[in-house]
Amino acid sequence: MALAAVILLQISRTAQAEDPIFTDAEGMKTLIDPAFIPPPLAELDAKAKWTAQPVIDPLKHYDAYLAKLPPVNFGPGTLNIKNDSDKANDQLRSVMMRMPTEKVPANDDAVLNRRFKGEVNSTNSLFYNTIEEFDLNNLIGFGLFGFDWELKPFALADAVISYESSSDGMMDKAVLRDDLLWSDGQPITAHDIEFSFRVILNPNVEIPAVRTQTKELKLVKAYDDRTVVFFHKQALATNYLNISFPIIPKHVYAETWKEDETLKKSAAHRKLEQIPVVGGPYKIVKRAEQQEIVLERNDNYYLYKGKEVRAKPYFKTVRFRIVTDPNTALLSLNRGDIDELELNMQQWQTRTADDAFYKFNTKIRAPEWTYFYFGWNNKSPLFADKRVRQAMGYAFDHQEMLKTQNFGLTQASGGLFHPEAWMYPKSAPKLFEQNLEKADELLTEAGWEDSDGDGILDKTINGKLVKFDFVILCFQDQTRIDHCTLLKNNLEKLGINVTVRPMELASLIEKMRTHDFEAYFGGWGTGTDPDTSDNIWTTEAIDDGRNYISYSNRTVDGLYLLGKQLQDSIANRTELCKKYNLEKVGITPKSTRAEVYAKIHEHIALDMPVTFLYYRSSFYGFNKQLRGVHYSPRGPYHYGPGALGMWKIEP
Repeated sequence: MALAAVILLQISRTAQAEDPIFTDAEGMKTLIDPAFIPPPLAELDAKAKWTAQPVIDPLKHYDAYLAKLPPVNFGPGTLNIKNDSDKANDQLRSVMMRMPTEKVPANDDAVLNRRFKGEVNSTNSLFYNTIEEFDLNNLIGFGLFGFDWELKPFALADAVISYESSSDGMMDKAVLRDDLLWSDGQPITAHDIEFSFRVILNPNVEIPAVRTQTKELKLVKAYDDRTVVFFHKQALATNYLNISFPIIPKHVYAETWKEDETLKKSAAHRKLEQIPVVGGPYKIVKRAEQQEIVLERNDNYYLYKGKEVRAKPYFKTVRFRIVTDPNTALLSLNRGDIDELELNMQQWQTRTADDAFYKFNTKIRAPEWTYFYFGWNNKSPLFADKRVRQAMGYAFDHQEMLKTQNFGLTQASGGLFHPEAWMYPKSAPKLFEQNLEKADELLTEAGWEDSDGDGILDKTINGKLVKFDFVILCFQDQTRIDHCTLLKNNLEKLGINVTVRPMELASLIEKMRTHDFEAYFGGWGTGTDPDTSDNIWTTEAIDDGRNYISYSNRTVDGLYLLGKQLQDSIANRTELCKKYNLEKVGITPKSTRAEVYAKIHEHIALDMPVTFLYYRSSFYGFNKQLRGVHYSPRGPYHYGPGALGMWKIEP
């Protein structure tokens, strides 16, 4: 039931300044318009013309998928082969993806040791902001909705018994199961969902990874303990995202919220950060900051009145070990201290080919819809000019990066959507290749020259001579440092001075969030829907979203709005096309969503607000005892069942 968290990772943005703020009946600030009074449930049911939507058990769904695959014909020694070819990779994946059977049962007392790159900022599911927080809350958090490895959404069968949408697209209704409990034994009800919505819509709660989509709801109403209705502001193609927010227990936070609306500052909330009340398959039993977070099976998740009502989680204990250094992490994997590790390309190619690695582990790769880039602060005097950003693309030695630094393991990227994705343009913009002469020409056109003969380009801006000298930030990973260093060496040939500054993850994210940088190396993964990238690329997302580079293009803003609108009326779509003059770029009110997002890809690629570099694959090392490892475009964890489908064989 924690799979709803997956969606939220890709949609972080908080309430904008133009959102009207009201005061509710309890005196709390809110974005909920009190003028809307929901009708009685009987009246809704009489008029709604409900249509049933999918309610799926991810584990059973995955079992059905496996049943359609050819049987595994590889012997017990298959996991001893080395992954040095596509054939070997396919063989290893075929074995590792299997689920337990009577002949090969799961180890009921198994411990899963996973690696975190850094400390989590919060264990409260409302405060998702990093991969680590998502991975944690995907195991401990409660939610109603998820999606599978093909990114198809559904309601979770372990949380609801029915999920319906009204014929006009303005409402969704879910009926909860009656055997849901929080980790403290109190029942989970529809009132928890309504309460969580109220908290999310309080602008005093800083929740950048939740509010963006949730604020598109008009209201969430609990009609009784089990029935909840979501009222939408518009009938949009993306409404299924709006209802996928995390849930917190009302009986715990109803009073503490009144005392501390931030949910962070009070002693009660600080205590809840250590051992929160949760509704997921696992609960936190120990948190040692900068060391580890230990989870145990939540008996109140799978047992109800002594009976097993949901699948028992495969692991008795899940331990997240905080290991910041990637070299130390690989040593930990080789020693068996951790059971899984996302490998960088150098580790995959040169440091996991020996017997020391294969003694306990194997490795698997698969395509992933994640792209990496050099991000330029588009409001900086250095990078405000499009010609300068284009020069960065021509200056960089893309082939050196792809062939030498990335060992030929990655595919060149020219935009935000992956070539295998349904929204990728049919005629994508041409990929950049190094052309120092062209880069120099563009810089000269933009007014950058060495006027004082010191070897560094300069330009007079607002009456002051500015040197083309900047710092590029990156996470303290050797591959990323190498990419930035290659950029530094390339730009030095043009008279541009660059300092590469590696940082730990939390500090880097804070610099990015506050736009306190000239350049950084970054990457984004796919969301469940291309619309989730609007919080990265729209003007609205600059102040409180993840548009860290401060990119702004009115056409792109209009395209994103149209992409949401394609389930709405032709009149609305016509108005948007006219307002944003979208027909000039070949988009009409009848354009498909694929055409709209393909055009977004093309526009951003041509604007060059970042220098797109490459799409990576998922590179992971796994302990040979692990099974149930499957991949989606988001990797082995961020889908259903994901981590909840993994298990260990009997020792």
